[in-house]
Amino acid sequence: MGTPRPAERDLHTDTTAMAAIRSGEGRPPARWRMVVYSAIGIVMFFVPITVNGTSSIPLDHLVTWVRGLLGPADRWVGLAIIAAGAVYPFVTGRWRRDTTRTVFSLLALLGLAAAVMVVLGVGPHWLLAPEIGPFLMDKLVIPVGLIVPIGGVFLALVIGYGLMEFVGVYLRPAMRPIWRVPGRAAVDAVASFVGSYALGLLLTNRMYRSGRYTAREAAIIAVGFSTVSATFMVIVAKTLGLMDVWLWYFFGTLAVTFLVTAITVRIPPLSRIPDEVYPGAEHHPEQTVTRDRFRVARRAAEQTLAEAPSLPRNVWVNFRDGLVMVLQILPSIMSVGLIALVLATYTPVFEWVGVIFRPVFWALGLPDPTLLSSAAATSVAEMFIPATMLADHPDFVARFVIGVVCVSAIIFFSAVVPAILATDIPVKLWHLVVVWVERVILTVLFATPLAHLVAAVVG
Repeated sequence: MGTPRPAERDLHTDTTAMAAIRSGEGRPPARWRMVVYSAIGIVMFFVPITVNGTSSIPLDHLVTWVRGLLGPADRWVGLAIIAAGAVYPFVTGRWRRDTTRTVFSLLALLGLAAAVMVVLGVGPHWLLAPEIGPFLMDKLVIPVGLIVPIGGVFLALVIGYGLMEFVGVYLRPAMRPIWRVPGRAAVDAVASFVGSYALGLLLTNRMYRSGRYTAREAAIIAVGFSTVSATFMVIVAKTLGLMDVWLWYFFGTLAVTFLVTAITVRIPPLSRIPDEVYPGAEHHPEQTVTRDRFRVARRAAEQTLAEAPSLPRNVWVNFRDGLVMVLQILPSIMSVGLIALVLATYTPVFEWVGVIFRPVFWALGLPDPTLLSSAAATSVAEMFIPATMLADHPDFVARFVIGVVCVSAIIFFSAVVPAILATDIPVKLWHLVVVWVERVILTVLFATPLAHLVAAVVG
């Protein structure tokens, strides 16, 4: 009969799936790795602890500690990574692959020049203004440059020893019909929301290249779940004066973000991306499960565990992938992010772009529709800018809605766009712009009644 093709395996019942995932006559070797390694990964990414009066996940504390060790040298480390990243596409030939990569490779050189001036403290006053060059270097370049490769070490524990397969079996009934992605994508979503969009994208790219996601599934996850972390959300809430309704804001934003994603996956451009695996990869679809879900989940995890590489090799591969990703992200943050911030700060460009959203704010009866539409438009440049524009606004509903937009819009050029384009996921630049418009409009529509509800409940 031969081995079933991937598409056929996906249609098998749980009984056939369990037979296909057999781990041998006895217990699978080193089963403790699945429990111990996954537990360490979960703690590092998902269990907040308090250190020196600051509550955050252990990974964030570790990155903070590393940055403290670096001291003033952290900017020089960021500059070194940007320099290597600016050269990387020309050494590897990636700059010739398509027009978009060519443009971003040239922009990387601009990012290198800007980084040099910021680190040395020389250059035009607009570049050295605290909210422009230093903001990009200190708030984005250095944190992302540290958290992605360091996080990659612990990411190996989360994805390499069966956790994703085990969780995915239980979440398939929700993830596939609602968001049209495998159940294992739920771990991606949580990793992004609790940890970092950059780590989430690193995870998504690894899963796509290994054949566990198709191109469409990877694209949906990248632009639908790769939000800024809860740590970033705290900063937005503080800026907008929403910390007294933090739980409402956090869970409300989570619900709105996922609801918006459930809609955008059903309309172009996401719905038109080919549902194909990475070239040369073998497809590993999730199998159909109708009963005995725990046994199937355990068997799926055991299969992954049996195929897992040694811990040192797994850690090295994920660290290496994270380092390669930051080499491509950081120069773009200092170039594309710089251009976006300069336009938002010194030109009326985003007032013009905001015309797209003004009818939505006006129709919903929100105050200052012109201001709100301009603020929403700036979210495509940098997710913090809308919050700063509404920081002192007297209307609670307006501040709450913009706070949700900061997170749920997902797409912004100072970091997420370069990060997505640095992956192998076949998402084009125009895809991201269109999805951003869709997400902002849908977010405003859903966040407004939620904001009114919160205002009524909290008085």
